[in-house]
Amino acid sequence: MSLQEAAAEADALAQAGSERELSQLRAQWDDELESAARSTDFRERALAFRAVGLFRWRAKEELLRRGLDDGSPAARGSALLSVELLSRDHPSTVNSVRPLLHKMASDEDENSAVRRLAVMALKNGSAQRDSIVLLEGLAVDDGADGDLRRAAGSVAQGLKRKAQEKR
Repeated sequence: MSLQEAAAEADALAQAGSERELSQLRAQWDDELESAARSTDFRERALAFRAVGLFRWRAKEELLRRGLDDGSPAARGSALLSVELLSRDHPSTVNSVRPLLHKMASDEDENSAVRRLAVMALKNGSAQRDSIVLLEGLAVDDGADGDLRRAAGSVAQGLKRKAQEKR
């Protein structure tokens, strides 16, 4: 079985609520996942970062932080997908990397797909004022592509609703 196949199996186990089996699978693949994340091949690193989310592996959040700084847009994108997945039930995942997400969503990342993924990951975080202001700015930025502007506007509105609900 490959890491990709193991990640798909882990995702199925997580969705089925089979925590014991998922834990056993994590233990089996721990070393290989760490090795893949250090690979010189960006495709292996991207697979490793994506696997963290599919395995629902909260203990590997620091590994995702490294993935967000990776030189490869594919690896950064995979890490963002995992951050988004892990943050669906736990906003702390987004909150812990919020400054990196802000940096990636702004024009500091040259890859527009990575920028959009960073924006989408912010939707699962806490409704922080700095995120809302950044997203509202991106939503009206004439220099940003249309997809990014639309995503930023939508996420900003969602975070504003979250903030209103908390009051």
